[in-house]
Amino acid sequence: MVFMQKRFWEIDALRGIAVILMVIFNYAFTLKYFHVFEAGGGELFWFYFPRAVAGVFIFLAGLSLAISYARRKDARYVVKRGLWIFLIGIAITLVTFFVVPQGTIYFGILHLIGLSIILSLLLIKFDRLILFAGALFIIVGNYITTLTVKTPYLLWLGLMPENFYTFDYFPLLPWFGLFLFGMYAGKLLYKNGKRIYRIKERNPFLCRIGGHSLVIYIIHQPILIAILYLFGYNLFIL
Repeated sequence: MVFMQKRFWEIDALRGIAVILMVIFNYAFTLKYFHVFEAGGGELFWFYFPRAVAGVFIFLAGLSLAISYARRKDARYVVKRGLWIFLIGIAITLVTFFVVPQGTIYFGILHLIGLSIILSLLLIKFDRLILFAGALFIIVGNYITTLTVKTPYLLWLGLMPENFYTFDYFPLLPWFGLFLFGMYAGKLLYKNGKRIYRIKERNPFLCRIGGHSLVIYIIHQPILIAILYLFGYNLFIL
């Protein structure tokens, strides 16, 4: 989810790999959820794999934000972009609430990235402080995941009520810390919005996928569900 005037192909290519892995996992999960087909893999695939893939998206979102701000230094544009992504997240909340209420996405990866983009303005002018804040968010976030609360209104922060279930959950703690690490990497490796290292190889296919990651994220599940309906699966009668 990059928003730059000139795109760096290596960022899009890495994002393209993450998109492909995301689609593989989400399709596997959807087929399992609707009792169409269940893949193996155990905890490594069903728990760690999707979080690793999401981590790549979050890290690259922070990196891209640093590059974009270095070029434009336009806080209003950053806020508008963050709000736009957050509102898409809200739309996904509404869709899942009405279609699959038992797994409603209250604060998924788009909510996180949208809010993180806006909050980044508080730290974007710093360097080492970004790194310190990122580590702090991750440490505190890993601690509070062991806690439970009675209210659902702190979900965005990382505090969950007991027996909470959702299809997609990436709270501010600890994931904003990874976004900040991406920001730091962007400031370090792309000073003033320019790459400081040399790289020649490129993969146009992965770049195209990575350059349209948000669109693919939005449409890939509806496409699978439509295909399953065409094959006669009545998915919402479980």
